[in-house]
Amino acid sequence: MTKKKKRKPSHNKIPNLTNTILSILKKERNQSFNYKQIAAKLGVNDASSRNQIIKKLTQLKAKQEIEETDRGKFKAIVNTEYHKGIFDATAKGNGYVICDEFEDDIFIASNNVNKALNGDEVELYIYKRRKKGKLEGEITSIIKRAKTEYVGVIQIHDKNNYAFVVPDSNKMYKDIFVPINKTNRAEDGDKVLVSLEDWPEKSDSPNGKVLQVLGKPGEHNTEIHSILAEYGLPYEFPHEVETYANNIDTSINEEEIAKRRDMRKDLTFTIDPKDAKDFDDALSFTVLDSGLYEVGIHIADVSHYLKEGTVLDDEAYERATSVYLVDRVVPMLPEVLSNNACSLRPHEEKFTFSAVFHLNDKAEIKNEWFGRTVTYSDARFAYEEAQAIIESKTNIIPAEVSLTGKEYKADQAVADATLKLDELAKIMRSKRMQSGAISFDKVEVKFNLDEEANPIGVFFKTSKDANKLIEEFMLLANKKVSEFIGKQKPEKTFVYRVHDEPDESKLEALQGIVSKFGHKLNFGSRDSISSSLNKLLVDVKGKKEQNLVDTLAIRTMSKAEYTTKNIGHYGLAFEHYSHFTSPIRRYPDVMAHRLLQHYLDGNKSANAEVYEEKCKHSSNMEYLATKAERDSTKYMQIRFMQDHQNEEFLGVISGVTDWGIYVEIISNKCEGMVRTRDIKDDYYEFDQDQFALVGRETQNRYQLGEEVIVKVKQADLVKRHLDFDLIGKAIIEK
Repeated sequence: MTKKKKRKPSHNKIPNLTNTILSILKKERNQSFNYKQIAAKLGVNDASSRNQIIKKLTQLKAKQEIEETDRGKFKAIVNTEYHKGIFDATAKGNGYVICDEFEDDIFIASNNVNKALNGDEVELYIYKRRKKGKLEGEITSIIKRAKTEYVGVIQIHDKNNYAFVVPDSNKMYKDIFVPINKTNRAEDGDKVLVSLEDWPEKSDSPNGKVLQVLGKPGEHNTEIHSILAEYGLPYEFPHEVETYANNIDTSINEEEIAKRRDMRKDLTFTIDPKDAKDFDDALSFTVLDSGLYEVGIHIADVSHYLKEGTVLDDEAYERATSVYLVDRVVPMLPEVLSNNACSLRPHEEKFTFSAVFHLNDKAEIKNEWFGRTVTYSDARFAYEEAQAIIESKTNIIPAEVSLTGKEYKADQAVADATLKLDELAKIMRSKRMQSGAISFDKVEVKFNLDEEANPIGVFFKTSKDANKLIEEFMLLANKKVSEFIGKQKPEKTFVYRVHDEPDESKLEALQGIVSKFGHKLNFGSRDSISSSLNKLLVDVKGKKEQNLVDTLAIRTMSKAEYTTKNIGHYGLAFEHYSHFTSPIRRYPDVMAHRLLQHYLDGNKSANAEVYEEKCKHSSNMEYLATKAERDSTKYMQIRFMQDHQNEEFLGVISGVTDWGIYVEIISNKCEGMVRTRDIKDDYYEFDQDQFALVGRETQNRYQLGEEVIVKVKQADLVKRHLDFDLIGKAIIEK
C-alpha cells in the first residue's frame, strides 16, 4: 500500500499585498473585514496566504494605516488621500481622473479602474508617484455614472443563448453582455441602443438589455438615429406631449391683447436663413418725431404657451435645446408651437416678448422698454435678400437670391429700414470691437442634399452684413435685458450666459502653432490679447491655414455656459449678458422670459439654487447637442467622400500626432487621417516641438500647415472615420 503524498504548503508570496489590502479596505471603508474575508476576496485559502495576510494586517495597524474595530476585524483609516474627479477613459481600459485640486491629471492603470466608465464621477485615492513624477491612483468608488445607455452592434451567439453588444464609442472599453431574452428581437449585426443593468463583481463585462433596434449599420437613418441615441437625445415626442401641445389655445384673442403693448401697426419684418421654418425674432422700425429711431426686437412669447408644471414644459426642459443635424432639426418644442403658434410668420399676428429702444444716429440708447407685446410681421426676408438691399442700396431683389426665384421689388419702407438698421448695427459692432470683443467668423461647412439625403455638393456659409445686422440687435436685446435685472438692488436671480477669460496655457499653445505660419500674439494685457486675436483672425482670412487657426483660436477660449453667477462675457466684452432671443430653440431663453416678467410684476428674487441646477442641465444638454451636430457633419463628410474615392485632393496638414497626420481638404473642409505606418518611403517619427513627422533616414518632414496631395483610402460610415493615402507634397508654384 502506497503512502499518500503529503500536500506541501504553498509558500508563494502574494504580490503587492500592502496595496491590495489597502485597496479592499478603502473601497469599502465603512465596513470592517477579518483576514478570512480578505483572503476570500483575494481568492486564496491556503495557510501560507492566510499567514501573510494576518502578518500584513498587523504591520498596517502598527503603521496606523488601518484600525482594529473589533477583535480581528479591520477597517481603513480615512485620510486626505481621497479625492473626487471625472474619469477620462482610453480605448485600452486605463485612463486619467481630472481633479480640481491637481494641475495634472491622475493616471489610473486598467487594473485600478474598478469598473469606472468614461465620464463617470468617481472617488479615488492617490497611492504612489510614477517614475516620471506624475500622480497615479486607484478608483475606489463610482459616485455617478455619466451614462447608462450605449449604441453598438449586436453579435448574437445562438448556440450559447446570449449576445454581446460591441459599442461604437472607442471610449467604452468593454463589450456589453446581453441575455438572449433581453435582445428585443434584434438580429445579428443590427445597430442597437443598449442599457446597462448591472455589473457583477466577478464579471468581466457589464450586463445589459437592448432598448431599441436602430437598424442596419451604414444606412442613413440608422446612423443619424445612432448619433442622437449616443448622446441620449430624442428624435420623437412622446404621444402625451404631442397631444397636450395640439390642444393648446393658440388664438390671438382680445382678452390677451388687452394685457399687452399693441405694436401691430409698427413696421415689422424678419430676416432668417432661406430654409428656416421657425422665426423666433423680428425687428420693428419707426422714425420718431424727435428724430430718434425706435427699434423693437420682438421675440416669440413661448412662455405664454409653455406653462410650468405641464408635460410639455417638462419635455422642453429635458431637451433644453433644439438639435441641428446635417439633414434635419430635432426641435425642443412640437411643431404646432415651433413652426406655427410661436413662429413670427409673415402677415400673421403673434404674441411676443419685446425689447424696445430709442436710438440716435450714433447708435446711442436714449430710452429702453421691456414687456409683452402683440405684433404683426409685414415681411419675411432671407439673409441673401437683405444682403442684396444692403449692397445695392435699393429695394430690388435679384432672382438668384430671392425666396421665389424671381426678381421683385421689396417694400420701400422695409428696404429703407434695413439700410438704416445696417448703419446702426455697424456702429454698434465697431464699439464692441473697440471694447475688446473678439470676432469669430468661422466658416461653416454645409451640404447640398438630394431627396434621399445624399450629399451632392458642399458649400461654405459665411457671415455677411445682413447676418451681422441681426446679430447686433439680438446681442443688444440680450445685453440690455441682462443689465436691466443684473443692476437691480437688492440682487436678483437671473440666468446669465457667461464666458470666462482664456486659459493662459492654451494661449501659449496657440502661439506655438500659429508661429509656424508667421503669426504672433501679444499676451501683455487683456486688451492686447483681444486685439492680437482679432488681428490673427483677420490675417488668416482666405489663407490655407484659416480653418485650422479659426478652430484652434475658438478652442483656446473658455466654454460659454449658463449660470446664475454673473462673471461677464469675455468674447463679447459685455459685463452682463443673457440669452433672451431664441426661446423656440433654447430653454434658458424661456427661463429668462419668465424671470423678466416675474420682476416686471414686482416680485421678489427667485430661488437661485433651483435656477442654478436648471442652468447646469441646460449647459450639459447644449454640450451634447453640439457633439451630435459635429458627429452628423463628420458622417456626411464621409458619405460625400465615398463618392470621390478615385480623386486626388489638395489638402493642408491640420494636425500631427505620433500615429499620423490629419489632412483637411481645402475644397470641401473634409478632414481625414494619413497613418504614419502607411507612409512607406521612410520610418517617420513625431517631432512634438516642430509639429511634424520626420523621416529617420531622409529627414523628410510633413509639418503642420503644409500642403499635400491625398486620396481616399477608406471612408467608414459606421466608425465615422476617414483615412487618406498620401500621394505627396503639393508643388508650390513660384
